[in-house]
Amino acid sequence: MPLVPSALFRLPDFRWLCATMVLNSAGMMGELVVLGWLALELTNSPFLVGVAMGARAAPLFFVGVPAGVLADQLPRRQLLIATNVGQAVTTSVIGFVALSGVATFGQLAAMTLAAGVLRGIEHAARQSYTHDVVGAPNLVRALAMQGAAMRVGWLFGSLGTGAVIAHWGAGVAYLSVAICYLAGAAMLLPASSTPVGTSPSQGSLWESFVAFLASLRRDSTLPVLMLLTAAAEVLGFAHQTVLPSLARDVLHVGPDGLGFLNAARAVGGIVGLFAVSARRTGAGGSGALFFIVLVSFGTSLIALGLAPRSIGFAGVLIVLIIVNAIGALADLLAQSLMQLSVPSGLRGRAGGAWVAAIGLAPIGQLQIGALASLFGVAVALGTSGATLAVLAAGAAVLFPRIRRL
Repeated sequence: MPLVPSALFRLPDFRWLCATMVLNSAGMMGELVVLGWLALELTNSPFLVGVAMGARAAPLFFVGVPAGVLADQLPRRQLLIATNVGQAVTTSVIGFVALSGVATFGQLAAMTLAAGVLRGIEHAARQSYTHDVVGAPNLVRALAMQGAAMRVGWLFGSLGTGAVIAHWGAGVAYLSVAICYLAGAAMLLPASSTPVGTSPSQGSLWESFVAFLASLRRDSTLPVLMLLTAAAEVLGFAHQTVLPSLARDVLHVGPDGLGFLNAARAVGGIVGLFAVSARRTGAGGSGALFFIVLVSFGTSLIALGLAPRSIGFAGVLIVLIIVNAIGALADLLAQSLMQLSVPSGLRGRAGGAWVAAIGLAPIGQLQIGALASLFGVAVALGTSGATLAVLAAGAAVLFPRIRRL
């Protein structure tokens, strides 16, 4: 039976998981802010900012399903701790290199790429561990509450990192990100280890990987959900790539302003996910809602492209809140639909499938960066938003089975 939010917080392991999510997400958003700013300082190119952010997400596509296999065969809590520690190491290395004054774009991209591998494993393990802790009836609400906790971390991470960059520079900002990752790992130490997932086909990692690919061919539900998730990532969430250029070149608000722009993204996510967690319904009807949300996501990006000319910095913050409230719903629905569409032994791999889908983000980051360099931020956002809205509307017609989920 589904639990109300207050009852979920009476589960000790869920409280530790949410605390970890706040700290980990503060580090993740802080890393995103300082990565974009440092890449822009080193290259003065919005396109290369897209390349840097693409390096952050590129490993996800390749490690997604293997990471899901690991999450089904190894203790998920330990995987979460290990990946947080690993990300603390990579961000510390970048921080010390930046402080030394010898940082290059190649070094930045290489270490960011390594961190992306660890992030892929963390994402797959977190979703399946959440299911272990709360159970299927509570999964949608638990993921919504975790998503809200994530955006709280984003809020503090974006504002704090923007201020640190402005006062002490990118090197110190990267070291503060590393502290957040280490604190997130520490929060999981008191949590209990849930049983390792039981796969329908026990065997080597390779055999489990091949068996999962075969299951994707037999049932098209999960592959279609992966494609829709990838569309949202490539055309929707890629808008974060142009925020450094929007802050510096269009709005002229500097690194502090960039922190506020990313904070608006966090506030939007909190608003959207709080509304979902307060509902007393389960996942029924989520498929049709997913399509509606994707079309709305695209439409809101068009409005974001028009906002700087018409309503200024304060207006852009408001539109960003709306964009990311809708985007948070899209992310929640994608994760929960994937987890609920597979048997228990494949939950880790369903999380891995989501990771693989969002791993296509570099395509969107490169294209929106290129469009911004050639035609400006407004055209880049408008083109991406219109394409997402059209694709989502077409998919709603072509895949009625997903609408009925």
